Amino acid sequence: MRLTQTKAELRAATAVRPRAVVMTMGALHDGHAALLADARERVGPEGSVVLTIFVNPLQFGPSEDFERYPRTLASDLAVAKNEGVDLVFNPSREELYPTEPSITVHPGPLADELEGTFRPGHFGGMLTVVSKLLHLTAPDIALFGEKDYQQLTLIREMVADLDFGVDIIGVPTVREPDGLALSSRNRYLDEDERREALVLHRALNAGAKAGGFGPEAVLKAARDELNAAKGVEVDYFALRAPDLGPVVGPGEARMLVAARVGGTRLIDNMAVTLR
Repeated sequence: MRLTQTKAELRAATAVRPRAVVMTMGALHDGHAALLADARERVGPEGSVVLTIFVNPLQFGPSEDFERYPRTLASDLAVAKNEGVDLVFNPSREELYPTEPSITVHPGPLADELEGTFRPGHFGGMLTVVSKLLHLTAPDIALFGEKDYQQLTLIREMVADLDFGVDIIGVPTVREPDGLALSSRNRYLDEDERREALVLHRALNAGAKAGGFGPEAVLKAARDELNAAKGVEVDYFALRAPDLGPVVGPGEARMLVAARVGGTRLIDNMAVTLR
């Protein structure tokens, strides 16, 4: 496995074109490991897997946790090596943004909804760094977790609209045994908050079980769980079509939830079948 930290090193290391990329902000956990294992399986022994680790300042708001976001390169490299990664790209801020970017990706109207309501500018910053890393790593496939479902949807839209020529693969959310979705931010939670955070998964499960009774039943079942929770400030619970447009009629849909538990903001989502 090779570690690169400049664009020149990355170009030299990818003379043989990498076939799969997994983009992260580091602080790797079992969810990231699942992405890397999936990438390794998809490309086979003859292909290459590239992992990027970069805490992207453009996608953090002024009151968010950019400075305290966990940076754990040594343990991240151990995870990468264990999952068969061929190349790690870990640039500095100055390497990826030598000057303040004046041209960024405009993410469209979906970026102003759901997460975008609470994190203005987040998706523009995210899509800008994803587009840069897709250009720099030139993969055939890129894998992203479904836990950040709105992010995944917007990346798919960008790649399709701008003809990037890469397949975007969504990988199912990895959860703790009790259902909590794995996240690098879970380490911020103390013991009581960790227990309180389980209401997100309970609400999604309640909504999924109510799917046979229609959209209103899904929303009521989930919101009843959330409203009964202590120490949890809900930003939203929403029911959308799989592409995050409005729900129209029976069929597959997606529930999305965001809430603050103590000082930590968590998101989760789950598919539901409406009858």
